[in-house]
Formats: sequence, C-alpha cells, structure tokens
Amino acid sequence: MKIVVLTGSPHRKGTSALLADNFIAGAEAAGHQVYRFDAAFKQIHACTACGTCKRTDTGCVFKDDEQELYPHVLAADAIVFISPVYFYSMSAQIKLAIDRLYAIDDALHGAKQCALLVTCEDDTLGATDGAVAIIKGMAAFFGWKLHGIITALACGNRAAIEKTSYPQDVFTLGKNF
Repeated sequence: MKIVVLTGSPHRKGTSALLADNFIAGAEAAGHQVYRFDAAFKQIHACTACGTCKRTDTGCVFKDDEQELYPHVLAADAIVFISPVYFYSMSAQIKLAIDRLYAIDDALHGAKQCALLVTCEDDTLGATDGAVAIIKGMAAFFGWKLHGIITALACGNRAAIEKTSYPQDVFTLGKNF
C-alpha cells in the first residue's frame, strides 16, 4: 500500500512529529511505502479560487512545492493527515496544502483510505472538533474509508506526549493500515 503522510507542524521534534515518525515506523514495518510531506517546511501559496485548475489543462496556477505532493496523493492508497491543533482546527500550514488539493480533487474520488492524527495541549475533546470535521467531511465527499482518528489530548509538548500511549497507538494504526 502507498501511504502519503501529510504533516502540518512547524516543529521538527514536536508532538506531531513524534506521531508522524511512529505512524511511519508502523506502516513501514507492515511493508507499506510511505511518502512524507511536511507542509510547514514547504513553500505553498494559498489557494485563491482563481479556477485556473478547472478551466484549463495547466493545473494549479501556482507552481510551488505543492506540485511535488500531487503525484504522490494521486498514486496513494491512503492519506494520513497529522497536525497540531492550536485553536480548534488543524494548523494553517497543513490547511494550505489541503486547500490546494482542490486542483486535483476530481481525481481523488474513490477507493482511498485516510486517517487523522492530531495533538492538542487542551484536554477537552471539543478542542479538536474542527480538525475532525474537516477529515470526516473530506472522507464523505471523496468516498474514502476513514481508517482512524487519534486525538492526543493534553499533549502540549514532547515530554507530555511521551508519557502517554499515543506514540504506540499511532505505531499500531500504521502497522494495521
């Protein structure tokens, strides 16, 4: 299985990075091919809804780092979204990359799987509702199987998340994909 891991944290050694690393380790242990795209470290222009991608055969008008993501997403059997939740939704960095999938959305309908892994300093499940709603909506729209959602609550820093079962939980999710 080909899996794209799309991350949205600007912290290379943060809580989301730990989840990404552990998910990838589990997925690779199961024999899956994984491509990781760290949106926070890429140059991605915000979608402006110009419509060029729909009106022409030239694709997205912005020829930035998102272009390297498109072929991997199109070829993937699964997409795993990993993001911190700072204020009731995914990070702006991952949201830029997700919004730009609009340019290829016609080709994304069908038999893919997806999952969401989020970290959050808050300890209330409602704090992650925005991120969960985005992925559930995408899965429903595209007809994707939602393979899992892990919300790592009360994990505002690396030390906090390392004391939980979340790193093992995402490893297991990756292995069982």
